[in-house]
Amino acid sequence: MQILYVDNHLLVVYKPAGLPVQADASGDIDLLTMAKHWIKREYAKPGEVFVGLVHRLDRPARGVVVLARTSKAAARLSEQFRNRTTVKRYEVVVLGQPEPPAAELRDQLQSDERGSRVVASGQPASLDYRTLDRRGDRSWLEVDLHSGRKHQIRVQLASRGWPVLGDLRYGAKEPLADQSIALLARRLEIDHPTRAERLSFAAPDPPGWPWQPNESRDFL
Repeated sequence: MQILYVDNHLLVVYKPAGLPVQADASGDIDLLTMAKHWIKREYAKPGEVFVGLVHRLDRPARGVVVLARTSKAAARLSEQFRNRTTVKRYEVVVLGQPEPPAAELRDQLQSDERGSRVVASGQPASLDYRTLDRRGDRSWLEVDLHSGRKHQIRVQLASRGWPVLGDLRYGAKEPLADQSIALLARRLEIDHPTRAERLSFAAPDPPGWPWQPNESRDFL
């Protein structure tokens, strides 16, 4: 866990791949618990520390996650995500070459404990993607997410024959060396919960990312 920003109401962190955002059946350490421990230690807080989870990021993915340090911030941030006034931008490396190179995808998704799938009637899910570059049988995409369904980016892209690199659950051919998937929550924009200020946070280039950082971003 890397700290990107902190104030009295917010804690913004970079979540590495493989770390769950909250406790699950695996019993592994999770982001929420790590954040509480960090705040307790950093500010010598007595007693229980409040940290609110207001959005999620899949365990094998990595990138920016915002956490609330107060109940007021948690409520107001949750409302922003619910009303889609936030900006959630991702980078992803997929197998295949999406055609057209940029488009909006709209689907209906159904989710259960095993994952999600595209169905005729379910929860509406939409995203925009844009191809940044191509190489061989791989493409590097930028994705703006407009809804927050379970595994949404992974499912919508895979349903069109473009599985996320390393994502064995949704059709990738082989795992990545670190068992992650090539899905990065690159940028997050929110309104500060207690003052009139728009905030933007960006994830650093992750180690082991399957696309070199000096590659061109001018495919289109």
